[in-house]
Amino acid sequence: MPQNKVLTLWNDEGENEKDTSILRKKSVELPVPLDKESRKIIKILIDSFLERDDAVGLAAPQIGINKRIIVFRNKGFDEGKGKIKDPNDFEVLVNPRITQARGEKVTGVEGCLSCPDIQVEISRFPEIKVRALDAKGEKINIRYLDYVARVIQHEIDHLDGKLIVDYGGDIYYPKSKQLFFERLFKY
Repeated sequence: MPQNKVLTLWNDEGENEKDTSILRKKSVELPVPLDKESRKIIKILIDSFLERDDAVGLAAPQIGINKRIIVFRNKGFDEGKGKIKDPNDFEVLVNPRITQARGEKVTGVEGCLSCPDIQVEISRFPEIKVRALDAKGEKINIRYLDYVARVIQHEIDHLDGKLIVDYGGDIYYPKSKQLFFERLFKY
């Protein structure tokens, strides 16, 4: 079981107000250059991500840290889920900013650890350019394409308190939980 619980908008009992208040808050930037406390926070996020086998990305607010940091897989999507073993298979972006978004938006179905049991159709840019710091505090400016671009846009949304349920696209959930979600979303 992962040591840092991922915050969720709801659980089996209903809305999760305490977690929701954290997830909906806009995150603050880490100081530059990175200080000792910032490096510790980055390590906590990386460790939380690496101990999971069900995540493509994770944003600091999802584990209750109100800072602008994301971590995500940058390859190995086709091999299925599983724990990441190679440090080259993931990246960290500190204080990320999308500086360019290109191409016609592409609609895809997304899930989220903070919105359990559902998937939502969301349109995102297929190409983005991001300015950020890496885990060591070095300035980077990188272009991302397709699925990785989608993942980054999803994780950056978390930093702004935005979640997949905010997009208004079609929502898919298990038929066995239909009544639960109808009450939750007040259809």
